[in-house]
Formats: sequence, structure tokens, C-alpha cells
Amino acid sequence: MLQQERRILAIETSSRTGSAALATEAAVAASARLSGQMNHAGELMPAVDALLKEQGWAADTLTDIFVSIGPGSFTGLRIAVTVARTLAWSVGARIVAVPTVDVLARNALGANPAPANLAIILDAKREQVYAAAFELHGGTYEKVIDAHLAEPGPFLDRCPQPLAVLGEGIAYHQEAIDESGATILDQGLWVPRAEHVYHAGMQTARAGAYTPGGVLLPLYIRRPEAEEKWEQLHGPGS
Repeated sequence: MLQQERRILAIETSSRTGSAALATEAAVAASARLSGQMNHAGELMPAVDALLKEQGWAADTLTDIFVSIGPGSFTGLRIAVTVARTLAWSVGARIVAVPTVDVLARNALGANPAPANLAIILDAKREQVYAAAFELHGGTYEKVIDAHLAEPGPFLDRCPQPLAVLGEGIAYHQEAIDESGATILDQGLWVPRAEHVYHAGMQTARAGAYTPGGVLLPLYIRRPEAEEKWEQLHGPGS
């Protein structure tokens, strides 16, 4: 029996500008950007449906779903995870969970030259950031500080030097970045893309590291604000 060709859906909704892509094991076949108006709930599935029709693929021929799991927008991440879990259950596709910082690190390969040391900065409010750091080795970025919640100044001080920075948190933490002496990469590299969810996800898929749909969760790092407020009102464990 011939092995079925991989047909992959990659989803990225962690930021203001979401996207989706279809791919085979060899390459991205098609991609689409959402409007940037944070209407991922209303736009994601129509975009996926349009991509499938464009490629002539039936939804039930999808074999893999690669999803950017965060950190990022709590609402956007919930949407992506819900879509991934629902599609995986309905068509029998396997899921690959891709950390959003890994997706963003691939953007830096588009800089000229690609920086030797890279920091990802995403705004976490309360004067904090979701942050991670990478070093360039052999044309790929290897993580040296995993995604975590931090104050921007002390985090940047810990990073390897000389340092370049990308991510949508830059606009909110410009002063700390300027004080660190880090180079800010072009704004066009700040937004994660579904195509890079695919590239990062392929490494995980080839290693066989799939995530069962029933246990797939967003990588929030910080608890959602709604949960914190509920606990403040009703007490721990309520």
C-alpha cells in the first residue's frame, strides 16, 4: 500500500496579523494573510477553506496540522488550538505544536546579514515581555533561553552579545531596548508567519513528536487575565 502524501495545514494566529498555509513535505503550496484586524475567529476558517479550494484538496485529505501555540494573544491562541483540535478530530490529522518564538526566529534568517544572536520580544503588559533568545549555528537558530515572562531590561542584559531584536513587543519597550544597545531588525520581520510554522513544524514532524489533540493547549506562560480576576473575586481554586 502506497504511503499517503503529506498534506499539511499550518496556522498562525498568535499576533495581530494571522495567517494560514498549505504545504506538502517538500514545500509550501499556498498561503493567505488575515486582515490584521484581530478577527481571527471570523477569518481563519474561510481563509483555510479558500486555500483548500485553490489547491483542489478536500479537507479530509489533510494529514498534518502545524499550529503556532504561543506565547502571544490569548484569544488568537485559543482560536488556533480550537481549530487544530477540531480539524484533527474530524479528519484524523496529526498535530504538531510549534512554539511561536521558534516561528519568529526563522524571520531573522531574512535579515541581511542574519544576526549571530537574536532576542524575541513580545509584549506581556504590566511592563513585562514574553522573551526568548537564540544563537545562529550552521544557518539555523538554536534556542539558548526558552520562552518565559521577564522584565525587558534584565532579560536583554542576559542575552549573548552583540544582539539583534525582533517582535511586536519592541514598540512597547523601546526604551529598554535602546538602553541595551541591541540592534532592532526591520519591522517587516516582527510578525510570525504560517510559512515558518510549516518550516519549524517539519523538523518536529520528522522526529515523530506529534501532540495528541486531546492534550493540545496554548502556551500562555502567564495565566489569562480573566482567570486572575475571577480568582481575585472568588478566591483560589474557585
